[in-house]
Amino acid sequence: MAFGGPQWIIILLLGLFLLIDPKRLATLSKTLGKAVGEYQKAQELFRNEMENSAKMVEESKSYFTGPNITAPVNSEREKLEQIAGSLGIGSIDDKTNEQLRFLISKRLQE
Repeated sequence: MAFGGPQWIIILLLGLFLLIDPKRLATLSKTLGKAVGEYQKAQELFRNEMENSAKMVEESKSYFTGPNITAPVNSEREKLEQIAGSLGIGSIDDKTNEQLRFLISKRLQE
């Protein structure tokens, strides 16, 4: 006669019951139940963190408002002016290229 999975579990439980004091077996089962519960809580917490992280990444992608260049540019100055304009940096005519780079960098870090 071959024993399957459930029969082995019953045999093991009976063996544990015979070898271990019933009070100690109750404490052991209670501890095992708590451990399983903590594992399930940690698993659920991890799942929620992963879902929240994925949502935050998706939201950050949709709200990124970087430079909007729609056509080729002829010079470095024209590129800087288009980027500054798309980022909402005002009064760019009196600024040097270095000042524009600094303002663009500062705006992108915000």
